Amino acid sequence: MTKINGATAITFTLDGREVIAREGETIWQVAQRLGTDIPHLCYSPEPGYRADGNCRACMVEVEGERVLAASCIRKPAAGMKVKTASDRAKTARKMIFDLLISDQPERATSHDPISKFWGWADKMGIETGRFPERAQPGPDRSHPAMAVNLDACIQCNLCVRACREVQVNDVIGMAGRGHNEKIVFDFDDPMGNSTCVACGECVQACPTGALMPATLVNAQNVRTEYPDREVNSVCPYCGVGCQLTYQIKDDKLLYVTGREGPANENRLCVKGRFGFDYVSNPQRLTQPMVRKDGVGKAADDLVDPSNPWTHFRPASWEEALERAASGLRKIRDRDGGNALAGFGSAKGSNEEAYLFQKLVRTGFNTNNVDHCTRLCHASSVAALMETIGSGAVTATFTECRNSDVIVVIGANPTENHPVAATFFKQAAKRGAKLIVMDPRGQALKRHAAHMLQFKPGADVAMLNAMLNVIIAEGLYDKQYVEAQTSGFAALAEHVKDFTPEEMAPICGIDADTLRTVARTYACAESAIIFWGMGVSQHVHGTDNARCLISLALICGQIGRPGTGLHPLRGQNNVQGASDAGLIPMFLPDYKFVETAAIREKFEAAWSAKIDPKRGLTVVEIMDAVHAGKIKGMYIMGENPAMSDPDLNHARAALAHLEHLVVQDLFLTETAAYADVVLPASAWPEKDGSVTNTNRQVQIGRKALPLPGEAKLDWWITQEIARRLGLAWNYTHPREIFTEMASLMPSLANISWDRLERESAVTYPTDAPDQPGHHVVFGDRFPTQDGRGKLVPAKIIPPDERPDADYPFVLTTGRQLEHWHTGAMTRRASTLDAIEPAPVASLSRNDIARIGIKPGDLVRVSTRRGTVALTARQDDAIPDGVVFIPFAYVEAAANLLTNPALDPFGKIPEFKYCAARVERAGEMPREAAE
Repeated sequence: MTKINGATAITFTLDGREVIAREGETIWQVAQRLGTDIPHLCYSPEPGYRADGNCRACMVEVEGERVLAASCIRKPAAGMKVKTASDRAKTARKMIFDLLISDQPERATSHDPISKFWGWADKMGIETGRFPERAQPGPDRSHPAMAVNLDACIQCNLCVRACREVQVNDVIGMAGRGHNEKIVFDFDDPMGNSTCVACGECVQACPTGALMPATLVNAQNVRTEYPDREVNSVCPYCGVGCQLTYQIKDDKLLYVTGREGPANENRLCVKGRFGFDYVSNPQRLTQPMVRKDGVGKAADDLVDPSNPWTHFRPASWEEALERAASGLRKIRDRDGGNALAGFGSAKGSNEEAYLFQKLVRTGFNTNNVDHCTRLCHASSVAALMETIGSGAVTATFTECRNSDVIVVIGANPTENHPVAATFFKQAAKRGAKLIVMDPRGQALKRHAAHMLQFKPGADVAMLNAMLNVIIAEGLYDKQYVEAQTSGFAALAEHVKDFTPEEMAPICGIDADTLRTVARTYACAESAIIFWGMGVSQHVHGTDNARCLISLALICGQIGRPGTGLHPLRGQNNVQGASDAGLIPMFLPDYKFVETAAIREKFEAAWSAKIDPKRGLTVVEIMDAVHAGKIKGMYIMGENPAMSDPDLNHARAALAHLEHLVVQDLFLTETAAYADVVLPASAWPEKDGSVTNTNRQVQIGRKALPLPGEAKLDWWITQEIARRLGLAWNYTHPREIFTEMASLMPSLANISWDRLERESAVTYPTDAPDQPGHHVVFGDRFPTQDGRGKLVPAKIIPPDERPDADYPFVLTTGRQLEHWHTGAMTRRASTLDAIEPAPVASLSRNDIARIGIKPGDLVRVSTRRGTVALTARQDDAIPDGVVFIPFAYVEAAANLLTNPALDPFGKIPEFKYCAARVERAGEMPREAAE
């Protein structure tokens, strides 16, 4: 034995040459590393897959041993002599393939003639089997996304490991014995009726074509489509930032496979794998449009996106751009820049976000620029900036691998960040204590050591009780508090009265549980906290985040492996768009716009003056429209007519605008109010970088041509800028990124060339050839004194409480299959087939109390509006709460929500308002199943 970089290495002989095996390597891994191919079927050399050794296709001969060894599980020993291609080994492998091929469909009509299985059969020269075929299960086409053809199954168990161990969904298993053995979903249900969440991990793992994307096979389950090229990119949906590969034929996207990126390690969810045909939806905008003369606007006048010609007419790009810019220019010159505003997009690239905010600040002459961060994590950012001087996460979510305790509060990652959730579930399986805190139950509950299903709106009471226990019992890290924090004495005094006994009736969690959980977190060697919009979308959202930050600071759970604070960012580029300055009070890299020295730096770089006053936020902009202060807007890729609270108010504001320019993929509910509509580019149609929730800057690559006359978003923004008097002349996103990086210290040592070469770089990074830091703030914080600030939080009740007229609490959010306002996912055929209609989720007790059955139509009302939708029984919902997803225009949840704002983050209280639920009639029950 020898040592390599401090690790034990083993010297043995492989096919007659002396080789060295690294610590933990198997014979197969050594052979593969050295360029020797050994057949394998049940083994997948991908992250997360354990070798099983059951197919015996990888057998090798070890000198002196009576039987052959499965090379995928056998580790070499010092002095061992291994032959990978001896006659014994080759004969055994051939017999294995002979037996397996005998049970396969004929290759000419097989489900995937280019599968891994047939590839190895070709290399071994085996075309047909010699043995009788066993009876095979019939096809299963019950699932919209995946075709199941178990006549091609070889029982290799890769799909079982993919489901149970990689994605940790536990849907697929083996049943039966001998010739009756087969793969089953749940209790041998059809796949479409099972609890499968359609992540497609099993499809990517299957070596035979027994599991395939449904779009690749015809009605006879024979594969008909094959890609002619592939392009590596990154997913455009949630903030996880999964890397993927587009498989393309004739410039059309056939299917998507996961790629080994730092955030996903090949994994995808249903949206990332099956949610891309929105790019070719018939409703896609392919030419500029202007509003017809004489066609006015009304708040309740929503245009059919399949037939925009009732309100719009086609226009040339020259006419559309001139109309767009001249209307904005007229208002700016007449009323001043603060009569204009812009909403950018967290679904675009960093470069597009940077250009958009630069246009608003230097072309409009205002800081009235914002995007969806105002509706998701603005309060989290406000608290983080106040306490630790940085709005980004302190550790990547993959750091949970190093955690003893993982806290997930106000988040439902199995639905909203499914791939991140796989890492949490894996950590729980290896023994980490998972603590879930949420008013709703959720799928993570079954993996949790503790599930604290507290009363809605009672976050601060619960968290202050935990702080009380930790401080009163002396469980806090005294050395860390003394060296790294400020304000401890005031916090300790503040939480004295928040005993678990006093807080238990307020938050609904008994005192003993509060004490146990507080001790568990405080005494952990390494603990990490994740939170979502269940924490941030309240009038006390900033206070919720302050409490979480205080927990981490007093326990010293920041700056080490497995520790940290991580608000799970919502959209794919909400982190990057915020970093790039697409917010009203900060210039790029969170530089306060009202600080003269900072402003002067950007003015010099941009050769333009910047308004010295911070701008208005999303909801404030809508209020200013009603007040007659803002008269024109440019909206790129945002849909406030669906995403803003109190939609009647927001839609009336959009209809009231003198001039509205909308740049988007579809005629969204917002575009219906536009004077000019500009057809934009979808993510697979352009180059650009995005920054995920882990601070990983990743590159997306153009894979598809633009449809019709649609243009690249950065090009459109530049053309408007030129018509507003700005001398811009960018020719590629790389030039925009280079300018950004020169003004943003966070991007130091990250160049466009490096992104193209590495695909992902975590910031901050110390050198162009060094990896970025997954964990930050190990020594000091980027605050004025280098310390983390402890900020006490009082109990502030929700703005609107249930009463006799409105006895329910309404909470809103996303679904696994649909994203935000549904502009993309509801135009993705597979996703819409899985969840086609709006639902109101209620507890079984409330369904009985209202006198309805699942599938009945209900009316949900608040003081702002009423929607009708299907009742769905959900045992995760507590009594007295109704949950509605906000992706459905036909029952828009935000017609109901309360626009009351958190005073610090200016975020609306989407997660809580008083509601009434009533029986409304009957309708088909399919949506309730």
